[in-house]
Amino acid sequence: MSKLKLRGKDIRALGYPEGPVISIAMNIMEKEYKFEKEEVVMNLLRAILASPVEYANDAVLGLIAQQLLPNQDPEGADVSLNQTGVAFSIFGGQNIEQGAMNQMYQAAKLPVAVAGALMPDAHSGYGLPIGGVLATENAVIPYGVGVDIGCRMCLSVFDIDPKELIQKEAYFTRELQAATLFGGGRQFEKTASHEVLDRPEFDEIAILKSLQGRAARQLGSSGSGNHFVEWGIVEIGEADPVLGLAPGNYLGLLSHSGSRALGASIANHYTRIAKEKRVLPGEARNLAWLTLDEAEGIEYWLAMNLAGDYASACHDIIHAKISAQLGRKAVGRVENHHNFAWKEMVDGRECIVHRKGATPAGKDVLGVIPGSMTAPGYIVKGRGEAASLASAAHGAGRKMSRTAAINSITHALLKETLGKHGVKLLGGGLDEAPQAYKNIGEVMQSQQELVDIVGRFTPKIVRMDG
Repeated sequence: MSKLKLRGKDIRALGYPEGPVISIAMNIMEKEYKFEKEEVVMNLLRAILASPVEYANDAVLGLIAQQLLPNQDPEGADVSLNQTGVAFSIFGGQNIEQGAMNQMYQAAKLPVAVAGALMPDAHSGYGLPIGGVLATENAVIPYGVGVDIGCRMCLSVFDIDPKELIQKEAYFTRELQAATLFGGGRQFEKTASHEVLDRPEFDEIAILKSLQGRAARQLGSSGSGNHFVEWGIVEIGEADPVLGLAPGNYLGLLSHSGSRALGASIANHYTRIAKEKRVLPGEARNLAWLTLDEAEGIEYWLAMNLAGDYASACHDIIHAKISAQLGRKAVGRVENHHNFAWKEMVDGRECIVHRKGATPAGKDVLGVIPGSMTAPGYIVKGRGEAASLASAAHGAGRKMSRTAAINSITHALLKETLGKHGVKLLGGGLDEAPQAYKNIGEVMQSQQELVDIVGRFTPKIVRMDG
């Protein structure tokens, strides 16, 4: 069997930045995975790039992941944590790993913290845990928002008999393949037109000037990791005045992706600045913040909102392409961010509410909470519950790291699971297998006081990276 041989330009094409990480990745993969297929290795490198924090402690791959994380040793003013943290609510705590709990306890001790909540799909992240919600006073935490700023769900509902997914499977498969690009470094040769590219922030904020070209070439793409575009069956049991759809079964198009390289570059740039200005102890250093009365904080806030609008535009383009091919307009649409920060009132004062991997669930606010490639997702309506800071879970949540999933789940098991649920998978990998995720039913059970279920989405044709 021939040994693995990688090229630097192929790793750069995945989206890896110029620097030592290229040669480090080549050396480690050629040594530790020398008899593995190149396709498998490149998919693993994509996964590391998409979520370096999940590989940071891996004995082998952590050496690559650490190169992709912000500088851990800045110089700046030391900031101490409070001895006791603000109170925060925990939902579904029996299924939340201790690492995520510890990260939330640290966040609650920040001097700027006002209130918090932990969602039932929570798991460890980088800084604030995934599924963590934190309200702060006049402060925004870049890693409280997350690297994939504006990561978003978007569901278009068509008045088409979902049986057509079986009758015309080849047609619907082709449309998923044609509508978007997947992969960390993928870019279109021909750029799409959208007003978001004409935003003045691209000229007014220095870092954004260098990112505009790539943002244009990635507009309408979907990224890697757990991002997807899929066809499925939308079931509406009872009419809801907010959703506005009659009871019945519909054809649904559901997409999940964020702000691509634009958001990641913004997150890492302003995290470095925050960590230079405010040095926190130990692992809490990843919770460094910027205030909204200093130039850098104002810049980040503007750039974050631009990235969120850019993520929304990516979904708009994907859904518009497919709608045009169908020759039908959607009869309903539900969408929401789940990596973002908002100015909201908390206990009578304006705060910055960070939802990292959490769905906005204000009173009568609609959202989509997906399951996995075989588990159903849910259209929900928020109850505006104060204890959760008007938030809910953003999905089933991982119960297994990507490395653990790759090492313990077989292709045969994935194929068997897909067949059992009648799901056709385009791309995807073992790190995204259904077994890597928590039970979405238990997650929804744990947040009955946070949202009402007004519809259900069952995946049938799923496209992911790989």
